[in-house]
Amino acid sequence: MKLLSASLLLVASMLTKAGADERAQRVAFVRSLPGFVALWDFVSRDPATGQFTAHQPDGAAHDFRLEPLNYVRDFWGRGRAATNDDFPLLGRGPFGEAVRLRPETDDTFRPCLVMPRARLHDTGLDVKGPGASVSMAAWVIRESGNHAIAGIWHEGTDLKSDKGEITRVEQGRRQYALFAGLGAKNGASAAHVSENGAKSFGDKYARNLSVTPELLPTAPADAPPDQLDAVWSVMGFVFDNDANTLTSYLDGQASEFWIDHPQRHNFFKWPAHGWQQAQWHRQPGLQEGEDPGYDHGQFYEPPEERPLRIEVASERQDERIELQHFEFTRVRVTLGRDAAGAFTAVKKRELAALKANPFWFPHDLYAPKGVGDGGPFTIGRVIHSGRSVGFTGWIGGVAVFNRALTPEQMRQLAEIAARPVAR
Repeated sequence: MKLLSASLLLVASMLTKAGADERAQRVAFVRSLPGFVALWDFVSRDPATGQFTAHQPDGAAHDFRLEPLNYVRDFWGRGRAATNDDFPLLGRGPFGEAVRLRPETDDTFRPCLVMPRARLHDTGLDVKGPGASVSMAAWVIRESGNHAIAGIWHEGTDLKSDKGEITRVEQGRRQYALFAGLGAKNGASAAHVSENGAKSFGDKYARNLSVTPELLPTAPADAPPDQLDAVWSVMGFVFDNDANTLTSYLDGQASEFWIDHPQRHNFFKWPAHGWQQAQWHRQPGLQEGEDPGYDHGQFYEPPEERPLRIEVASERQDERIELQHFEFTRVRVTLGRDAAGAFTAVKKRELAALKANPFWFPHDLYAPKGVGDGGPFTIGRVIHSGRSVGFTGWIGGVAVFNRALTPEQMRQLAEIAARPVAR
């Protein structure tokens, strides 16, 4: 019996060492990618506080600890304080560990992991301004919810709330973040970016977003740890400032996704509205439905100089209707004959479809002027007036890069989820 016990201890020791070696190799690979800024693997902790810390590039030593925060307590003055114990651990994951976001039933308790703005401002994590690109990856198991995973995305507490009096009112301070689909496609991988920290396209919310057509698999909330290995997903995005594109990834794939009749879509009706306002603005005089006070900076005008392809939908003696395909839009164009009898006179342009992945975003990311103008980096939830439960499930890693990664690099990051390891 003693010999057997010694053998088992030896095997366990070997497996532990093998797991540690594998984790180290995975961390080293993430750190080797260009533009690497931070990786929270939920294994590394500050010994004094027990708070999760981040791997950083060689030579960087920023204080990237994540503090537990119940934002309802901070902004509404209600509920208890959050602690590290409010984020249960799985004991295994893509990097050896994962934290749980639970389906909280107390509406005064919305815990998240937060890095205050003062500790990230002007660091590599604070991706913003002219020419800046950003990429993210998050290793997750989704149980439910469509809201925030991670990023700099303080939605503000200045909007109307039915949750009681807000004691700390702040405007939105948005830059970039990953979401689980939002209202664009519930349960998908979605990327949100903002050029002004606030609203867009005439709505009260930010509406620049790319989203995958595929959904994350879901796991039952009561599934034992040994049954979760097969349902890890890797969410990610790339904002390429040079290409003016925002691309969402799921498990290393960036599938093209089009929204037909975007004017009817709950989310994409807002960029469609910006497109329509731009069309009317180009025409002489004030058009029916045109808003003369519409912010010209919120026009949605992806490149439409020359169609990639034209389909003739119908043609009569004096009128032709074409579906013109562009890189980010499909436009139904009604044409009349010119003086020479050719169909060149544009009578009407209507948006038939809008590309949601990749999404055209021709702006720089919001650049807060000072610490007080920027939002914190949060994982698990973001500060917002709605106080929804949000995403529930496990997060086993979050990585940020301050450049546009290639499709191959995003695929390589996704491969890490294929073989979860124990801590």
